[in-house]
Amino acid sequence: NMPYVNIKITDEGVTEARLQRLIEGTTQLLVDTLGKNPATTHVVIDIVSTDHWGVGGKTVTELRREQAAE
Repeated sequence: NMPYVNIKITDEGVTEARLQRLIEGTTQLLVDTLGKNPATTHVVIDIVSTDHWGVGGKTVTELRREQAAE
């Protein structure tokens, strides 16, 4: 029973420190809620450009631009 968690996030505000916290926190969540062994818990983070992530027919880049203009 090796849990595998795949997280997909946009590239906004991503730092090595934040990625490390995300990996640690996700692992701890599985330990706390499901009793999983942290040594066999896999966390994979896919970082996607906002140009390649769409919501409501627009890229996140477009949406952020529109929000900034408001």
